[in-house]
Amino acid sequence: MTVLHERRPPADPATRAAAVRAAARRMRLHVLNMGEVQGQGYVGQALGVADMLAVAYVDQLRLRPDDEHWPERDRFLLSTGHYAIALYAALAEAGIIPVEELETYGSDGSRLPMSGMASYTPGMEISGGSLGHGLTVAVGMALGLRHQGSDARVFTFLSDGELDEGSTWESAMGAAHHRLGHLTAMVDMNALQADGKTDTVMRIEPAEEKWAAAGWFTQRVDGNDVEALLAAFDAAAEQAAPTGRPSVVLCDTRIGRGVPLLETREKAHFMRIDPDEWELCRRQLAEGDS
Repeated sequence: MTVLHERRPPADPATRAAAVRAAARRMRLHVLNMGEVQGQGYVGQALGVADMLAVAYVDQLRLRPDDEHWPERDRFLLSTGHYAIALYAALAEAGIIPVEELETYGSDGSRLPMSGMASYTPGMEISGGSLGHGLTVAVGMALGLRHQGSDARVFTFLSDGELDEGSTWESAMGAAHHRLGHLTAMVDMNALQADGKTDTVMRIEPAEEKWAAAGWFTQRVDGNDVEALLAAFDAAAEQAAPTGRPSVVLCDTRIGRGVPLLETREKAHFMRIDPDEWELCRRQLAEGDS
């Protein structure tokens, strides 16, 4: 069976970056095509995190696309269940679900519901949703894998809104206490929540200092800079060890990245996009550099 991204020395950085950037562009197009099926959704967030997920699925995760339950696979846990549209684009890019299936997004009987459910979708490890649960599950999963003698890594994807949750910080302290060096958290720092801007709902800064104080190897990067993301995840991988520090990569992203029409939209948390705007979005994406 084909294994993606087996543990190996990294390829030429420029080659890796080009592959990730091309995948991210295709993922953004997948997102727009899925969004048009429903006419609305969490399109802005998905466009913003495409680079993050492309780095994970194209460059970092060890997977078998034809065997979603392979015991030695790396685990990717989507804590923010409403980001499922972004994950489906990544799963299609990794060959885990067919690209053609994306057109069923959110439809009756589809394996791709608008909020992710592990019981429906191949490659989805948990049913995320209520914020603050993903890191808790990841800590338990990382502990379990270590007890089994596995070197599989556990990645969990959080939003900055989840840094409002006490369960997130309890889990962060627990991960450091148990020295879960094969655990990596990636946080979308897009500065927007359902109720408004993150810094007006609940100030979370200085986020780097808080994670570092909890005992994590902490990095903060531009989440739409592919080279910076690759360097950060390489650094996390280099220090990963069965009893090392867990890693967190805080990623400052731009909602709607790659589609200027959506980057400037005021109500961007849950977008409603007019029928005549979808083709304009695709044209802007094709004309851009993202």
